[in-house]
Amino acid sequence: MSSDDPAPAYPFTRDVGLTIDKRYRQLLHERPVSRVTLPYGGEAWLVLDHAANRTVLADRRFSRAKILGADLPRMFPQPMTQVSLLSMDPPDHTRIRRLVAKPFSQRRVEQLRPEIGRHVDLLLDDVERAGAPADLMSLVAARLPLRVICLILGVPEEDRAQFDAWSETAMSIFTRTREETAEALGHLSRYIAGLVAQRRVRPTDDLLSELVAARDGTDRLSEDELVFLGVTLLVVGHETAEKQVGNLVYTLLTHPDELAGLRKRPDAVPAAVEELLRYIPVQTAHGVFPRVATEDVRLGDVLIRAGETVFPFSSVANHDPRAFDHPDELDFDRESNLHLAFGHGIHACLGSQLARLELQELVRRLLDRFPELALAVPEAELAWSTEGFVRGLRALPVTW
Repeated sequence: MSSDDPAPAYPFTRDVGLTIDKRYRQLLHERPVSRVTLPYGGEAWLVLDHAANRTVLADRRFSRAKILGADLPRMFPQPMTQVSLLSMDPPDHTRIRRLVAKPFSQRRVEQLRPEIGRHVDLLLDDVERAGAPADLMSLVAARLPLRVICLILGVPEEDRAQFDAWSETAMSIFTRTREETAEALGHLSRYIAGLVAQRRVRPTDDLLSELVAARDGTDRLSEDELVFLGVTLLVVGHETAEKQVGNLVYTLLTHPDELAGLRKRPDAVPAAVEELLRYIPVQTAHGVFPRVATEDVRLGDVLIRAGETVFPFSSVANHDPRAFDHPDELDFDRESNLHLAFGHGIHACLGSQLARLELQELVRRLLDRFPELALAVPEAELAWSTEGFVRGLRALPVTW
């Protein structure tokens, strides 16, 4: 590292709700690329500003694959070993991404809007039946993302309870043993492999069938790659989507002026969702995906040496005043909103269009059906989960 200053221990503090710790704000202003000492493996670079985050996320000199199995600075006791699309570099990543791009395009995902809207309505029916106060986390947030994933994979209705149970266990890495999560991932992999085999013989109109049929010349996805994509979509996408549903509704309910304005302008929902995605710092310190520099790279006035580990913290970068006017204000009329909520570059979230659609349909229908929606308890009584990869509420009791 290029400085003699001692590198502070990281994380600085425990994450609290959706607040950004003042240490991040100080560094964002004074030293947006700075050294920190990770819990395991020594020192790394923490990258906080928007411009440098975009560089790290898009520049191929910062490798994701070199993290796998390597004894490098990290947040967890064991090195990362789970292979996913997020842990691949070109050309392997390029090949798979090219094959799956069309099924996950905005045009194709848009065709799912009526069906996703129907599922939102069914969940809101359950909210009405439960009566106020109702917990939106258990009734909506925990169920909508999984329903959408089941829709994409074509999981039959009669299998969804078992699929849900395996999924819940596989994603509970902080509350279940490694053996339990590994067993659940094994069940999911075998189940998705069965679906892939069925689609080979009898194609349907779901996205999994499109992935099975996807070709680039003579190239296509192997069975193992299809299973790995299905598991990646489930494990990587579900927790973030679940927590973001609750975060988004909570943020709207705690910004009454912005909420009132949005009720009067339902056509502004897409722009509002984009601003909420920027505004909400969904990542925890543990949820930052590291990269390794493959050669010397300069970020601003800091030289990152080949072999050094870099942590780009996009949720903080989304509040960089050099990139956004009044970044700590929720502004649904923001003209330029190049946020990094879905990443950037080759590893930008594959399901970003799907996530946008889910959130848009939820906001539209929630505001329409519950015009008097409000928190059922004082804001200070809400309990947060911040020990995982993303921040979110444990419960969101509402009334209407």
